[in-house]
Amino acid sequence: MTTLLALDTATEACSVALLHDGRVLSHYEVIPRLHAQRLLPMVQTLLAEAGVALSALDAIAFGRGPGAFTGVRIAIGVVQGLAFGLDRPVLPVSNLAALAQRVLRERGVQQAAAAIDARMDEVYWGCYRAEQGEMRLAGLEAVLPPERAALPRDASGEWFGVGTGWGTFADRLPVAVSGQDGSLLPHAEDVLSLASFAWARGEALPADQAQPVYLRDQVATPKAG
Repeated sequence: MTTLLALDTATEACSVALLHDGRVLSHYEVIPRLHAQRLLPMVQTLLAEAGVALSALDAIAFGRGPGAFTGVRIAIGVVQGLAFGLDRPVLPVSNLAALAQRVLRERGVQQAAAAIDARMDEVYWGCYRAEQGEMRLAGLEAVLPPERAALPRDASGEWFGVGTGWGTFADRLPVAVSGQDGSLLPHAEDVLSLASFAWARGEALPADQAQPVYLRDQVATPKAG
């Protein structure tokens, strides 16, 4: 039986989730700027509750961005430390996909337009469709001004808007949706769900490939000088 741990700190939320013996346990807190202090204790508490040793993990999943630069780095630092120490692979998961997976899990939404406020008057944007219980990317993930957001060219049916980009820029997103939740944040439980699909497909990576995805390249590259 597969045992997977998932972590996410890419937004204001800090969460961990565990799949073990077919059961899912999770902890979720909205604690801006406290992720670095809380993440490892949350992992330890979750494993203790489940009676699972770190050594029992088959792989570690994480929200790989897009999201807050510092938050994404915190998760990756912890994941790499654990994965190297245990000699286990990692499963990177898009935070936009995790948002889409959350509205599938909580509301049964089959098509989601996920938007995370990227600051600098832009949004991280991605559209997803449910396929056999998994939210799959339709098109590309991008960072762009709200006015340039669009559904896939072949879009039909109802779409649901999710994420802080909708909370900040709903009046500037030229996208027709049947409903929206601009307050929803990614949850490790949905990172875990998406990682389980990836694990089953054999998509786990070596620990040194636990890398962030920022979409905005200049954020990841410090200026010289």
